[in-house]
Amino acid sequence: MTDKQEKPSTGSREFVDPLHSDKAGVHGFLEKILRRFKNIVHLVVMVPLAASIFFSLGLAATPGIAIYRGLTSWAAGSSFWFECLVMGVASAMGYFVFGLTLLVVIPVMNSVIGRKLRPWRGPYYSLEAIRWYLHNSYTYIPRYLFLELITPTPFSIWFYQMMGMKIGKGTAINTTNISDPSLIEIGSKVTIGGSATLIGHYGQGGYLVLAPLKIGDGATIGLKATLMGGVTIGENAKILGHSIVMPKTVVPAGETWGGVPAKKID
Repeated sequence: MTDKQEKPSTGSREFVDPLHSDKAGVHGFLEKILRRFKNIVHLVVMVPLAASIFFSLGLAATPGIAIYRGLTSWAAGSSFWFECLVMGVASAMGYFVFGLTLLVVIPVMNSVIGRKLRPWRGPYYSLEAIRWYLHNSYTYIPRYLFLELITPTPFSIWFYQMMGMKIGKGTAINTTNISDPSLIEIGSKVTIGGSATLIGHYGQGGYLVLAPLKIGDGATIGLKATLMGGVTIGENAKILGHSIVMPKTVVPAGETWGGVPAKKID
């Protein structure tokens, strides 16, 4: 299959291969280094990423630790069971405050280091792919540590908006299976069913493709349905539960689709 055939119709910026171009400049030089020394570059990227994650977790945990220490110091010297009760309450309060603080700290770190993604197509070993990796790494930290406890609530919607996702008024999101939030746009009064999966990327012919996922006003996405990069769901359309909408699929307004892969239901 040729590159022309593989190119998605999502407005993705085409990758200019620096190994076959004399016009890539400094960017091309960095791409060459990255792809020729993959393991070393992975290590170089992982060290600062890990450091930023440790710092983010530590910063988010600070208020919770302060609450714990304050309450346990206050209860010190009381009866054994009362101290245990205070420790338990302080631990629960500390964890909840940690989670809420994490929802603030992580978007700030993402804006500084990860930043928003753009439509793109290119090799998995590239500078843009590193940005994609960082953005999703920051997204997954609250997802696995706290978001499951507050979904669906305004807190989770606020977090995804801070991560770059566009979400209209009156929308309910009952899932944390979300990747590439800055590539996802959800209209008003949309219902996202429990454990549905929203992804703004896919693989094609050995390339990574970052493509926007758009869901129109009033649409309904069923339980455990999967929507992939480059998909457009029209207004008031319905995707049945457990369906998989493949990349670059356009679901017209008002239609009902279902199945694997999803097709129009007559």
